[in-house]
Amino acid sequence: MSDRLAFGAAVEELSLAFERRTSLCRPFLRVLPVTGAAISTLGPPFGSETLCASDAQAARLDELQFDLGEGPCWDALTHRRPVLSGDFRTDDTRWPLFTEALGAAEVGSLFAFPLALGSLNIGAVDLYSRQPATLTDVQVGDATTLATICARQVLRRSLADQPQPGPDDDGDGFSRREVHQATGMVLAQLGVSAADAHLVITGYAFARGRTVREVAADIVARRLDFADEWASPSGPSSDSL
Repeated sequence: MSDRLAFGAAVEELSLAFERRTSLCRPFLRVLPVTGAAISTLGPPFGSETLCASDAQAARLDELQFDLGEGPCWDALTHRRPVLSGDFRTDDTRWPLFTEALGAAEVGSLFAFPLALGSLNIGAVDLYSRQPATLTDVQVGDATTLATICARQVLRRSLADQPQPGPDDDGDGFSRREVHQATGMVLAQLGVSAADAHLVITGYAFARGRTVREVAADIVARRLDFADEWASPSGPSSDSL
């Protein structure tokens, strides 16, 4: 299978990974020259948790970063950019505690990509290789695209774990129409599907401890514009650290 066909298959697989038993890590391993992958949520609002790890080493890399509060996944999410460390052992001095904690583990290169949706920080994708390695510009672009799709899937799964509103919390017909109208406005602002627009509204509401109806009212009244919220606070995600 050609590289572009493999990438297309990975995009399709990740786009359809709605259920928890479906691996979020496998599509990255299909198209990138890495040994392992881990996907995690980081910090608020969902807490720090490994959602997927392809092997024990990938899981350990995540756990060390959670415990130490430093490492490529934190930098990727903080700066909203890929973090690329092709020769981790020789050239990288950014994370001294993390490097020391790894000890003699077989890790030659590390790559991390942020998981974010609009202004909502979700987590990161961590990738590693046993030997020093580099990613081409095309591969960085492919990983960034997969991370964008993965962010939506992680947000869907995380929101599904939260308490759902009861019948009395749904509001009247007007409230539902307002949510529908707000979804259409976000769809136009961001150029995304209706499902993704509603996901953005729901994630924004959850992160701020508000109801979807309250956020929808702000959108309809033009007090909230997701075209501004969507902008990365640290510049284009195609830049790397």
